[in-house]
Amino acid sequence: MRELQAKPKYHIWTIGCQMNKAESARLGDFFERQGYQATAVVDEADVIVLNSCVVRQSAENRVVNKLHALKSLKRQHPDLKLAVTGCWVDSNIDQLSKGFPHVDYFFGPGERPYWLDGGDWEQVIPANTSPTAYVPIIQGCDNFCSYCIVPYRRGREKSQPVDDIMCEVEERVRHGTREVTLLGQNVDSYGHDLPDRPDLADLLTELNDIDGLARIRFLTNHPKDMSTRLITAMAKLDKVCEQLSLPVQSGSNDILKAMKRGYNVEDYRRLVEEIRHRVPGVALSTDIIVGFPSETEQQFMETYNLLAEFRFDTVHIAAYSPRSGTKAARELKDNVPAAEKKRRLNMVEQLQEGIATEINAGLLGKTVEVLVEGRKGGKWQGRTKSDKLVFFKDRDNRRGQLLPVRIEQTSPWSLQGKLNRE
Repeated sequence: MRELQAKPKYHIWTIGCQMNKAESARLGDFFERQGYQATAVVDEADVIVLNSCVVRQSAENRVVNKLHALKSLKRQHPDLKLAVTGCWVDSNIDQLSKGFPHVDYFFGPGERPYWLDGGDWEQVIPANTSPTAYVPIIQGCDNFCSYCIVPYRRGREKSQPVDDIMCEVEERVRHGTREVTLLGQNVDSYGHDLPDRPDLADLLTELNDIDGLARIRFLTNHPKDMSTRLITAMAKLDKVCEQLSLPVQSGSNDILKAMKRGYNVEDYRRLVEEIRHRVPGVALSTDIIVGFPSETEQQFMETYNLLAEFRFDTVHIAAYSPRSGTKAARELKDNVPAAEKKRRLNMVEQLQEGIATEINAGLLGKTVEVLVEGRKGGKWQGRTKSDKLVFFKDRDNRRGQLLPVRIEQTSPWSLQGKLNRE
């Protein structure tokens, strides 16, 4: 028997992108406004919410496995409420309910938990106490890349008004946030659906004037939609970080066409050259899919050579997995063997490890500004404006501070340093 509780408890399990993390934070705040208390112990919860992801098969498998694992807990505690949200929830709720009858509620990504009454969902701003925060600015995507399920699950693009975003960021800053990351499946499309048609450059300009806010980031960008005006804003606004996520996905024009990405390698190269010219020292990250249907060895090597040429600071690599309902799943045969996908993925990982090792080694002996986010393993950790992860030791409470740290040790994944007290 569970002990009597002063407050009912909720537990939120989250996988997937930063948008899911932001939405889970919002859900948590909404539950607390309804009188619930958070718990990290699943067995203690009166309500469990799974915030799901289906971008890749491995993520979908984790969601299904988690649901199966919760069956026994549901049998032991029939009063437990189990809910699922996120991109795994499609429009066919009846079919999901038949397949997982122990789930009480299904609701779409970013939606209100409809079974709870009271409170204005649109006005919920998570009571964030972290120095960093994710702020969604646009939902959905209109690009319909052939491999991507997101437009089918999150719908078409819908931007948040500038005033609403400003209010949220100002409120977060009052609660201690120093850095915000603006989120969207395609942030470069921000504002086109609003009455006065502001763009991302306009929004960044407004946010840059908020007192107490130190840094601004934004992701994810689409190469075909990123404008010169946005690059200019990055170059001139002092709070916008010199760091950019710019997914290329492939170095083969034939594969990019099959992916329906809307640009070619030459377009991408010109864009990178412009960004690096206008924003000196910018740290670029990218996404790569290996093993896309019918990708030949030559086409893969075009991707490999592109990565060697551009020398990104970070590369997020995935092996292609078909997503039911997408154009690629309907029309293209997943004919690259799993072992070959793994070989190509490993080749890219090894290449990128060497590149990141060399880039980060260039910071040895230099002093960088670090926004301290918290403690891990007995050390303070934080990030530079270029998004490098830095660890250092200090006895004082440094959470939320911007500090100069001299780098004394480097690796492909993080930097070790010492507080520069000079």
